[in-house]
Amino acid sequence: MIIKLIQPRMQMRPMDTNLKNRMAPSLGLLTIANIFDKEHKVIITNENVEPIDFEEKADIVGITVTVDVMPRAAEIAGEYRKRGVPVVAGGIHITACPDTDVFDAISVGIAEKTWPDIIRDFQKGKLQKIYSCHGKIQGSDIVSPAYHLIDKSRYLYCNVISTSRGCPFQCDFCYNSCGGYKNFYVNRPIKDVIEDIRQINKKHVMFIDDNFIGNPKWTEEFVHAIKPMKLKWNAAVSANIVDMPELLDEMADSGCQSLFIGFESLNEKALANVHKGQNQIEKYERLVEALHSRGIMINASFVFGLDEDDESTFQTTIDWIVEHKIETVTSHILTPYPGTEVYKRFRESGRIVDEDLSHYNTAHVVFKPANMTKEELYEGYLKVYRDVYSFRNILRRCPESRKQRIPYFLFNFFYRKYGRFTEKLCELITYERIGRIAEKWSYH
Repeated sequence: MIIKLIQPRMQMRPMDTNLKNRMAPSLGLLTIANIFDKEHKVIITNENVEPIDFEEKADIVGITVTVDVMPRAAEIAGEYRKRGVPVVAGGIHITACPDTDVFDAISVGIAEKTWPDIIRDFQKGKLQKIYSCHGKIQGSDIVSPAYHLIDKSRYLYCNVISTSRGCPFQCDFCYNSCGGYKNFYVNRPIKDVIEDIRQINKKHVMFIDDNFIGNPKWTEEFVHAIKPMKLKWNAAVSANIVDMPELLDEMADSGCQSLFIGFESLNEKALANVHKGQNQIEKYERLVEALHSRGIMINASFVFGLDEDDESTFQTTIDWIVEHKIETVTSHILTPYPGTEVYKRFRESGRIVDEDLSHYNTAHVVFKPANMTKEELYEGYLKVYRDVYSFRNILRRCPESRKQRIPYFLFNFFYRKYGRFTEKLCELITYERIGRIAEKWSYH
């Protein structure tokens, strides 16, 4: 049987280039592929890097869906259904907001617990409409990604590994506040993650988890176990890591290079209103110092448009970022993803003003802000990127640590500021080779 798995073309934001599209392949699709690779033929198509061949033979099609690609996913499904090929949708948006209207079946929850049933029923001619996870999910259930099934030259990095699923926190604007994700967090067995690291055969690894420290005891055991491997690695953690100095020491000793942290706001009330209690603004400066003193760079995420924000929020945030030499910033417009607590509140109060799901990519204002106009919120969002990545502020944010400066300038200039030049270079040389060059200069 031929199983075709598709990642629809994502919506580009104003600051994005094809470097974002080519950063890494979909772990979700690679996971499904590895479940069936030995028994069936699996084809993976990423529309961000290649067109979809609708005439290519397929017995069943799977589509991974984030909210902003939902309209495109519906178009793709329509093309296959016209050809008599059943289409199954899964992914973060489908689990958060199950939608059966345009698909033959949907997968709600982790693929490892739904897709075996989907394929079994399809082969029997008894495909159901909805497949949901049942029973307790164990870390050992999580399947490794099938990197061997893709053309790695099309991506900057094929060194992305997950150590867990879910998050212990349920911030109102996050998918983890949805019914399908609430109260769900599980770590993989340490030996399984180490085996994945050995399989990708890289000294630089990106751990792609909602929260790498969701279970600090597990994290401490894991970073201790990988210390002899002499890796250089990155991960995403919650801001409460400021209260875990011993764990930070272990992380730094095991090769941690940078951490993505959702600071989100510099306004305590704004954070409280979205139930982000793990963030305490009075500890932000201590958090920055704790990371920088250990040679760990920061990728700080901020969300603009929270109900306590006004026009002054943008400049205040920019000044704080520059003053504290935050190496990398990811900025978002608050987006009420369907299924989240924020979406429910905004829907009930009539504040949703844009129903086009392709705009739900954190780069459009799809709701009515509380203390500014839609235009002021959008222009402030652009200002943060423009000012943080100005030539002057890139130099002002230069890290004190010499070992951090090469990766810092590589990212700020060749990814953010002059990404279109790097994109053209990748097209000439291949994305994989540029990724290897960046690794070499950054980490050796």
